[in-house]
Amino acid sequence: MPSLGELVAPRRMGRGFRWLLASSWTSNIGDGVALAAAPLLIASMTPSPILVAAGAVLQFLPWLIFGLHAGAIADRFDRRRLVMFANTARAVVLAGLCVVLVTGVANIWIVLAVAFLYGTAEVFVDTAGSTLLPMIVKPADLGTGNARLQAGYLVANQFAGPPLGAFLFAAGSAWPFLVEVICVSLAVVLISRMARTPVPARPSAGPSPSTGPSPSTGSGTRQRTPVHTDIAQGLRWLWRNPPVRTLVTIILVFNITWAAPWGILVLYATEHLGMGPVGYGALTTASALGGLLSTMSFGWLERHVSFTVLMRVCLSLEVVMHLAFALTTTGWVALVIMFGFGAYAFVWGTISTTVRQRLVPHDLQGRVSSVNMVCVFGGMVFGQALGGVIAQVWGLTAPWWFAFGGAAVTLLVVWRSLSHIAAAPAEIGETPRSADPDAVQSNEP
Repeated sequence: MPSLGELVAPRRMGRGFRWLLASSWTSNIGDGVALAAAPLLIASMTPSPILVAAGAVLQFLPWLIFGLHAGAIADRFDRRRLVMFANTARAVVLAGLCVVLVTGVANIWIVLAVAFLYGTAEVFVDTAGSTLLPMIVKPADLGTGNARLQAGYLVANQFAGPPLGAFLFAAGSAWPFLVEVICVSLAVVLISRMARTPVPARPSAGPSPSTGPSPSTGSGTRQRTPVHTDIAQGLRWLWRNPPVRTLVTIILVFNITWAAPWGILVLYATEHLGMGPVGYGALTTASALGGLLSTMSFGWLERHVSFTVLMRVCLSLEVVMHLAFALTTTGWVALVIMFGFGAYAFVWGTISTTVRQRLVPHDLQGRVSSVNMVCVFGGMVFGQALGGVIAQVWGLTAPWWFAFGGAAVTLLVVWRSLSHIAAAPAEIGETPRSADPDAVQSNEP
């Protein structure tokens, strides 16, 4: 009978994966606390839907400004150290917010500025962090690794964090952010225990004209090129790889439609549904419970159901969810819908990340990941800003109707393309060499 530790983080994936997993889970606890506390803080300072949405917009806007540069930097330096440095910056920004809240000098403009600074640091954390898993596990283990990371996100960020954040906010506005400072700082300590990740080797010439991966010298020799040249190389590779290009486009559009109602979710829950602050936190908890159901069944799904079918089902359920939220006026119904959202969103997130990581060569992981994340958060910035305006003009349910129509049309357009994305041959190149010398490279389950 395998131990709990073996089930969560199999020994074959190495100690480096366990430190990465522990750091990610710890950081996600703090982020989950802020997930409920930050909108509540902003909503307590202003009744404007536009300013409430602006809080989320300013946190994600840095992706549009710094995202591509973060990808190029992640492909130049030790990615583990980048995560440590950026998480330290996040902790400092949050500590400053705690000070202004305790001293009573905080106002909506200071909070919005903090959201932007925090989001800037998060750009580098997420970009560099997303490249670590392919460097320390085999391609065959990427599905398992991403599922475990997603499970931690669901349990810590969506399930445990938000109710705790709402409770702490009720006790005092500074408490949830102090807890996040502690969690992010501990995450830095945990990831520092990983072995140093090698700087990925890159070719001395430009990208290959083919849609396949750029060849790697394997020598670790680096050619110093301007950052914009590195960014352009990553963009050209992505454009010439139809499966990855289409996947990134789908993620962009669906994040616009998803983010439009999500930016005013706190107002939708507290005013339209009358659920109150704790009820608002319970919505994300319901989503996490649905995700946990998928966590337990993902291994079976990966073995028995094709990625094409799973991707089509997940995106179809996204369309249905938007329609259901637009129609409901009852809190308990919204909780049921959110439970279903968590179940399919976990599957989609794990599959889309795994497919992309398998198709992208190691030396381009940072840049292609950054383009993907720019589309994720760029879509969220545009969608949340648009959702705030739509809600201001047409009411709190109008963004859900917009999301339903936009997602339905997009799904019809990409339906056939999903089979080509899922069936694309893996082009990740050589099996990654674990940064952990004690990692066991067995293929046994």
